[in-house]
Amino acid sequence: MIERSKIIKLLNANNAKDSVLVKGWIRTQRESKDFSFIELNDGSCLANIQIIVDNDIDNYQEIVKLTTGAAITVSGELLESQGKGQKWEVHANSIEMLGIAPDDFPLQKKRHTDEYLRTIAHLRPRSNKYSAIFRIRSKLSFAIHKFFQERDFQWVHTPIITGSDCEGAGEMFSVTTLNMNDIPKKDGAVDYEKDFFGKEASLTVSGQLSVETFCLSLGDVYTFGPTFRSENSNTSRHMSEFWMIEPEMAFADLQDDMKLGQEFIQYLIKYTMEECAEDLKLFAKYVDKNLMSTLDNIVNNDFIRLPYTDAIKILEQSGKKFEFDVDWGKDLQSEHERFLAEEYFKQPVIVYDYPKDIKAFYMRLNDDEKTVAAMDILVPAIGEIIGGSQREERYDLLKKRINDMSFDEANYWWYLDTRKYGTVPHAGFGLGFERLLMLVSGISNIRDVIPFPRTPKNLEF
Repeated sequence: MIERSKIIKLLNANNAKDSVLVKGWIRTQRESKDFSFIELNDGSCLANIQIIVDNDIDNYQEIVKLTTGAAITVSGELLESQGKGQKWEVHANSIEMLGIAPDDFPLQKKRHTDEYLRTIAHLRPRSNKYSAIFRIRSKLSFAIHKFFQERDFQWVHTPIITGSDCEGAGEMFSVTTLNMNDIPKKDGAVDYEKDFFGKEASLTVSGQLSVETFCLSLGDVYTFGPTFRSENSNTSRHMSEFWMIEPEMAFADLQDDMKLGQEFIQYLIKYTMEECAEDLKLFAKYVDKNLMSTLDNIVNNDFIRLPYTDAIKILEQSGKKFEFDVDWGKDLQSEHERFLAEEYFKQPVIVYDYPKDIKAFYMRLNDDEKTVAAMDILVPAIGEIIGGSQREERYDLLKKRINDMSFDEANYWWYLDTRKYGTVPHAGFGLGFERLLMLVSGISNIRDVIPFPRTPKNLEF
């Protein structure tokens, strides 16, 4: 029995083949006088392979009635194509119908809006744009592991269910087995002692605090997995479920953190340009005409390093009218970040040493006691793509920050322990995977780079 060949292998074949077996979904079909042309795709690549179907095969009249979306098996010969556009085509000897697609198949038309396609997330991967972005997503997932494994980082699987709040934002999804129709109370509040874990539990907003404990054992580590935010936001940059890459380095400071962040971004973009070139061309042609120049800019330039205080001065003196006020002590907004990266420096920028009051409790306090050793990497077209810091390794200062921010110290006893026993300087960052995919594709809405977007009032699949 002939083994099935994927279309990507056939299109890159070195020689003609007397016998091939290919399976896929019909993208288009057109009938001529004595034969029919079928464009077949199996998801292995963006390109289709052309199938030539002579009208003398047994079920020819059934085959020509098949429409876009129908699945078939084709047995035939791989021969040099007589037409332009691709080297090889398959001359069918037999075709078996696997699954028809009636006239109500939603993707019969060639073009649909992204808004409409989000309502059929289970079918949108069959379109060119979405099959391309999800192939890139798969390749980049592999590249992330490749980058860290080549540098002797250890992958740590951090918990999704947590009893602590990494960010302090309080925008977390609760995890409970309590009966919502009969919630146990104690002193007027929910009695979490009756719950599954005996305390309040949530979905994690970050794996950072957990991965830090392994950093202080294994050295260089990273976590890559899903994270959750219950923020009621419907912007093009926010989702309730997304994936985060979070490396952590022992015996490292903020300078090491910035260096790793730049290397990481440049490595992943280069990898995409080399390994996903065909899919990338689609986005450069139809989604963002400036995509390749944006990516070239990031890959070929060192990242400017800019203290937060200097960034504020540049913004204040720019003469540009921003929607959000610029003032020392306020966080930078997306419009400020993009101005710095796109208009002022015209290349990636790393802003560092932020005011302590706008950053998380775990960031290392600088000697001025006003700022922390934090950094954000800003890139053209996106703004912030990485946020990181040197961590506060000093027990007393970390404990004080936890209490100053009104957190329950009891929830962080284990985190404080890491500073009691063999503490060392260490640093790390977080990169939102979906934001990276927006950068490399030019896609402007984060909902379009994840298979099943989770947003307020949206839980269809």
